[in-house]
Amino acid sequence: MSDFTVPAVDISPYVRGGPEAERRRVAQEIDEACAGVGFIQILGHAIPDTAICGLASAMDAFFTLPLETKRTYCVTGANRGYSPPKSESLSLSLGVESANRMNDFFEAFNVGVEARSFASLELSEEDYGINVWPGIDGFTEAVQAYFDHAGRVARTLTRIFADALGLDPGFFARLTDHSIDVLRMNNYALPEGTVTLDGDLTGMGEHTDFGIVTVLWADQVAGLQVLGRDERWHDVAPADGALLVNLGDLTARLTNDRWMSTLHRVKPPIVDGTIKRRRSAAYFHDGNPEAVIETLASHHDASGLAYEPITVRDHIKAKLAGSRQGKKNLAAVREAARVLAAEVNRGRST
Repeated sequence: MSDFTVPAVDISPYVRGGPEAERRRVAQEIDEACAGVGFIQILGHAIPDTAICGLASAMDAFFTLPLETKRTYCVTGANRGYSPPKSESLSLSLGVESANRMNDFFEAFNVGVEARSFASLELSEEDYGINVWPGIDGFTEAVQAYFDHAGRVARTLTRIFADALGLDPGFFARLTDHSIDVLRMNNYALPEGTVTLDGDLTGMGEHTDFGIVTVLWADQVAGLQVLGRDERWHDVAPADGALLVNLGDLTARLTNDRWMSTLHRVKPPIVDGTIKRRRSAAYFHDGNPEAVIETLASHHDASGLAYEPITVRDHIKAKLAGSRQGKKNLAAVREAARVLAAEVNRGRST
């Protein structure tokens, strides 16, 4: 029997401004969760139910549109707009080949911050992209409302991260004051019912997230799996009222893998032999495009640095070239090795 768990942490002392002793406790709990699992259930995030319900309703309104209508919002250039089913392969962002390459059956719609949001800075639209908003009544307002709340939560988490790592309070703020932040709304698009699955078909291939931290809303339908330190895949679902949080590659680089960017995937959501619809929305807090990410001096070790310094821009570009363009990311050697090691334990997930 596995003892794998995703720790739950109530971050309300940071959200509502609790006493220093309570904040220290939260920072310690976050440190332990980041070092042990890399995934966290967070409570006390203060995103109102109305914002979450509004997001879910907006997603339902878009994803139930005819495919030919959704395709008019397809991704062009930057990480914005619609991705149809089987147009991506997330495992290629790690340099791992899937049997049929572009075979992830999820569909997605992305929105994010735009360069013009930072009017006082000279920023490139190539780094940020331009949002394409579908003509659905209330969609833009509902998604933007949730986006703003999720961004607040992400910035609260990085403030906790600074305390947990013994950094000055403004450390992450300097890396993220014009961060490339994206909300990816996912729909696992197989029709509900009893179906025969292609043996190689997957909901979303194994991958790590690209940036600093991800804030994930998901319904409680099965499918999400996390790779534990035991190199086995474990099922994860959010508790009532919780958001799931996981670290991205850039945080792993900062901490020399003491805090891990945990591999995860989504399998076809099958309950009692029947496919169920599954939805999720991931808010990616990735950092300023020109920011250089390098291992913290406090996390150097005798074996040397685990990673070379890299800009946020270059790291994200390499990862997106894998998932979107089918180009193996040859730089993700360590992550790919973990995926391949997990294949030895196929069928032993708990």
